[in-house]
Amino acid sequence: MQYWYFHGFASGPTSQKAVFFQQQMQALGLTLHLPDLNLEDFSQISLSRQLAFLGQQLQAVEEPLTLIGSSLGGLLAALYAERDQRVAQLVLLAPAFEFAQRWQTRLGAAAVAQWREQGIHEVFHYAQRRPLPLRYGFLEDALTHTQASPQRPVPTLIIHGRQDAVIDYSVSVAYAAPRPWVDLKLIESDHALTDALPLLWDLSGQFLGLTSTAPA
Repeated sequence: MQYWYFHGFASGPTSQKAVFFQQQMQALGLTLHLPDLNLEDFSQISLSRQLAFLGQQLQAVEEPLTLIGSSLGGLLAALYAERDQRVAQLVLLAPAFEFAQRWQTRLGAAAVAQWREQGIHEVFHYAQRRPLPLRYGFLEDALTHTQASPQRPVPTLIIHGRQDAVIDYSVSVAYAAPRPWVDLKLIESDHALTDALPLLWDLSGQFLGLTSTAPA
């Protein structure tokens, strides 16, 4: 089994959750791969380009895959699992289902129209700790993917915070309801989930059959 972690939007492979999960797996003698989904030029990213990049990164892997995805990385993991039969398990942390639609609503029609006209919208990049430009094509592409509804029965754990103000936990509830292979855990946390790291690992480790308690 190979383990891969997909970080969230405007984040990176050195995010707090990614590093925490990597450390816990290292303590068990396991490797957690952390690809950089910014693709060298954040302004040009799209879900389609990220999925193609992941396909290239995973092309030579002969083992089954466990994918762990945070926020937009969770959406990417679910979409990728639909197209790759090697994916055997998923752990999705506050997955960004309906991401593009909800972002449109949050920005408002005027801001979206301005983004379309100007071609560029600045977003704060948490890994680089500064605003970076993002092309409108990202939103156009994301809208095509968020219409997808993965149906391959991959054993899946979803952990979502009840205080998530970015992607409401009701989205995960709706996703899990018609999919008996999805185990949904709602916890008292926000979108980042960084105040619940030991619990995240405890739930994930049990689901993956790695450990019953969070390592110190």
